[in-house]
Amino acid sequence: MGKALLALALQHDSVHLASLAFWPAAITLAPLSPSALPMSPIKLAIIRQKYNPSGGAERFVSRAIAALAGSVDVTLITRQWEAHAGYQSLTVNPFYLGSVWREWSFARAVKRAVAASDFDLVQSHERIAACDLYRAGDGVHREWLVQRRRQLGPLKRLGLWLNPQHHYALAAEKALFTSPRLRAVICNSRMVADELKRWFALPDSMLQVIYSGIDAEAFHPDKARLQRTPLRQQLGIAADAAVLVYVGSGFERKGVATCLQALAQAGGDTQLVVVGHDKRASRYRRLAARFGLSGRVHFVGAQRNVLDWYGMADALFLPTLYDPFPNVALEAFACGLPVLTSDKSGAAEFVREGENGFVRDALDATGFARLIATRTTAADWACMAAAARATILPYSPAAMAEQLTALYARLLAEKTQATPV
Repeated sequence: MGKALLALALQHDSVHLASLAFWPAAITLAPLSPSALPMSPIKLAIIRQKYNPSGGAERFVSRAIAALAGSVDVTLITRQWEAHAGYQSLTVNPFYLGSVWREWSFARAVKRAVAASDFDLVQSHERIAACDLYRAGDGVHREWLVQRRRQLGPLKRLGLWLNPQHHYALAAEKALFTSPRLRAVICNSRMVADELKRWFALPDSMLQVIYSGIDAEAFHPDKARLQRTPLRQQLGIAADAAVLVYVGSGFERKGVATCLQALAQAGGDTQLVVVGHDKRASRYRRLAARFGLSGRVHFVGAQRNVLDWYGMADALFLPTLYDPFPNVALEAFACGLPVLTSDKSGAAEFVREGENGFVRDALDATGFARLIATRTTAADWACMAAAARATILPYSPAAMAEQLTALYARLLAEKTQATPV
């Protein structure tokens, strides 16, 4: 793909990718003379502060880097990341105390590193006004706070408003989206693009909806189900029982309480397996016990290989309060699991009600309970498996890489045209 794709993008009058059903719009490029073509791969800097193996943004970056290998020279500007053969790493790790200082010091150090380098394009996954391109994988902080307040009483709302970390994030977000350097924003859902238009009046021309890619062969139902029987036996779950799986950290934001409330209201024997780490996990274990769910809810902690846990389950349950587009939804779809999620999740854009999943309000435990109560066996969910898997088949890492590379080519072409000869 690499140089050939970039050259093709820059030589032709336009690149029409709308024929790919998964891309919401075509990218059109102005023609360039052959002399304007770059003679070497794009030098791309990607900014992401820290690697969390269970984090959705981190998994996107890892997949993007792997997919773009050979097409661009990638340098990751980071405090800490996993070792990877597909990129160089520029470690920026200034001293800090506390979360606000951590964000501020990293942003300040990144701006210095970018100014001292000769990258063709800088793509940030952090709210730092030192980039040509920002991927809004964490969504819009203003919108998150609106949704967060829905969960809280008056005192906690006051605490939210007094939290300096939120004030810093809001200020950084405003600086980023009003920065004259910013030329494009990658949105991982239409929901995020709409929020950016509403909160910051960003034009459609700046917003590119590029869904994350998923390796449908790595996350294949046949591979996922290899450990189905052993894992069910390990947890004491019957082979024909209906099992919902929750996958993710951040139990409060992603709706574990709603999962428990819905399961309790639904009654029956449906099981819930909670996969992920949360420092307040004991609180949710106590809540499950209070609801009388101790025998139906299984907290298994963070798991390095989530594939097996998708395979032992029959549906993904993720009633997240706010999530731009959870990668776990893509993984679950690929494994043939229907997805139960909220209308403030970008994954809702992929759900066809009753065919490959269901969408309800994040706090509508009763609505989710009614769905669960009518599907009491594994077979009740299995009839949705084929449609669930078909949902993500167009969204391959190669397709994502092609969209990203076309976007880089467009931005590079605009930069070349804007540079005086």
